[in-house]
Amino acid sequence: MTYTGTKPAFTATPAEVDRLVMRLHEVVRHGMRRKGVVLGISGGIDSSVVAALCARAFGACNVLGLTMHEAESSDDTRRLAQVVIDHLGLATIDEPLSPLLTAAGCYERRDAAIRKVVPAYGPGWRCKLVLPSILETEQLRISSVIALSPDGKELRVRLPADAYLQAVAATSFKQRTRKMLEYYHADRLHYAVVGTPNRLEYELGFFVKNGDGAADVKPIAHLYKTEVYQLAELLDIPAEIRARPPTTDTYSLPQSQEEFYFALPYARMDACLRAYDHAVPAAEVAAELGFTIDQVERIYRDIAAKRLVAHYLHAPPVLLD
Repeated sequence: MTYTGTKPAFTATPAEVDRLVMRLHEVVRHGMRRKGVVLGISGGIDSSVVAALCARAFGACNVLGLTMHEAESSDDTRRLAQVVIDHLGLATIDEPLSPLLTAAGCYERRDAAIRKVVPAYGPGWRCKLVLPSILETEQLRISSVIALSPDGKELRVRLPADAYLQAVAATSFKQRTRKMLEYYHADRLHYAVVGTPNRLEYELGFFVKNGDGAADVKPIAHLYKTEVYQLAELLDIPAEIRARPPTTDTYSLPQSQEEFYFALPYARMDACLRAYDHAVPAAEVAAELGFTIDQVERIYRDIAAKRLVAHYLHAPPVLLD
């Protein structure tokens, strides 16, 4: 192939790490006049890379990592968060979220939404939201709930718009509560809050407005997910974190980012977004990635639709006068 639309332009090098570290230090210390940073540590690749950059920029003693697990967090998330904390030597505070989420009605509001289509849903059940494959069907991509009963029976039911919106609105308490705690600690320490989205998440709207979308600086929002993995290797992020597939860790059943939002594995989503940004014809992308032209055209339409969602999520408050 002669085109470069799906090819990464970024190469992780020590010089690039130094540039990012210097820029991060300049923005926070000189631009914001803050002496350190706060960020949530999830055990995922993005927060691990950002934490490593922050440790280099400010020293581990000026980076506060928050672990903010709740009743539905996976055991892997809890364990790998501690792995990266120990690896980087970060100061940390554990902020259990479940009491706050219960008080806000997060779980009950979400469960009430699911009961609109699964009336028996209640204590002991588990769930996740999923989208149909963008590669396998041309049908309208409407989310379904997968609900697992206490006796192991699995149900998959399409969600009407009101139930879907209520379920997502309720689970967004999780991201907004985490951000509330990050800003509490940032305010008391005179620190800045660091966000951890990569380019896929930032550009395609995979974040909650005024939740994980809120931050004072976002050091890797210009990097595709594959590029974040390059940085992770260069920064010596532990291998088990680099090997972990990206997850949402939002619902009580294990859930990949692919089945919940992106529709493709991250490497292929990176390639398609890069190609879309470079106006690469669908036929060339199809030949490169082993898709049909129709599949690539559906992916392109999906990218355009997600960018419309992201426009609202990024928009600041509107002043009428």
